[in-house]
Amino acid sequence: MALEFKLPELGENIESGDVVNVLVAVGDMVTEGQSLLEIEAGKASMEIPSPATGAIVAVHVANGDSVGVGQLAFTIDSEGAAANPEPVAQAAVPDTASEAAEEAPPVAAPAPAPVPAPTPAPAPVAAAPVASSASKPVSAAPNVRRLARELGVDIHEVSPSGSTMRISLEDVKNFAKSTLESGGGRPRFHGATRVEKMSAIRKATMNHMAHCWATIPHVTQQDWADITHLNDLRAKFGKKAEAEGAKLTVTAILVKVVASALKVFPNFNCSIDPDASEIIYKDFYNIGIAVDTEKGLMVPVIRDADQKNMIELAKDLGGIAAKAREGKIGLDDLQGGTFTISNLGGIGGTFFTPIINSPEVAILGVGRAVEQDGKLMMPLSLSYDHRIIDGADGARFIRWIVDALEEPLLLALEG
Repeated sequence: MALEFKLPELGENIESGDVVNVLVAVGDMVTEGQSLLEIEAGKASMEIPSPATGAIVAVHVANGDSVGVGQLAFTIDSEGAAANPEPVAQAAVPDTASEAAEEAPPVAAPAPAPVPAPTPAPAPVAAAPVASSASKPVSAAPNVRRLARELGVDIHEVSPSGSTMRISLEDVKNFAKSTLESGGGRPRFHGATRVEKMSAIRKATMNHMAHCWATIPHVTQQDWADITHLNDLRAKFGKKAEAEGAKLTVTAILVKVVASALKVFPNFNCSIDPDASEIIYKDFYNIGIAVDTEKGLMVPVIRDADQKNMIELAKDLGGIAAKAREGKIGLDDLQGGTFTISNLGGIGGTFFTPIINSPEVAILGVGRAVEQDGKLMMPLSLSYDHRIIDGADGARFIRWIVDALEEPLLLALEG
């Protein structure tokens, strides 16, 4: 019996994913539970198991395809498990327009079967030249044309709304507004271009960061922390951490410091429900760590950071960072954060404006420590949601962080 296997539910609010690797080919024999497909949805990877034992008759997806839940992926001959079916040409599947959601529970998958060598990624496709509309005559007053230039609007793309067929100031404003609301669309270029398809991680980052920036009124405060003494202590006790298989990094120490600060300042460990005019305080402390990977930004979460010592946190940090960089991160690893740390010190730079990771209300950015007057000074940038956190609270929070880094005993006294 030919079984049409369609992409199953991947998790709550997840409607599609990108095919990272097709693990079987036409003619392969598969067993129930064997992995058929590796999918990247949101920022997590997952393997999709076979629902039955049989022979692969047709493969309807390919590496790099965007597939939606319920879309046909394989045809399996579940009765002819001992037979060797004739190869069937693979059918191309059009991309879906659905976007993967940021957070959803993971889908459990059995242990994967041996994976064939991945197919090389397709070369970038050159963009087709965009036909110019500059030759189209338009009727618009000089002040209307000036406004279009100031807003970066091509006057030739604006349609007049009145019966006179003359473009007005309101026509230009409405065109600019609709362009912004739609995400800008594809801009026009005046030179050679090339087009590459966004990965699932990049699409998820694009959508989530745009949402965070558009819905959260950000305020960023900066300060310097003298970590000279802390760095000496880190060097002194680093070998003890290495003996237990961990690396005592500044980020690991910051996780402990931040978890302690959140207990002192609970309004930094909350979320808000603006529709209900309610504040949701969280009595758990899960710290997200921004990790730079080849595929893009990921923010895996260290859970119950307040209940772990620095060596345990260092172990957790090393583990989740490795999983993220190796592409083995699961949806569960990316969920449940209450505060995020973004440390760019390993790359360089001083102060910056980290974007709050909604539904969290604050994020700490860390730059590279520099020598100043014989002291090792580390730049800190705290962004917070001004709807729930006032400037005075922001100043107190970052000063508490600075004091704890400069005098670690504060963790024992107040943390």
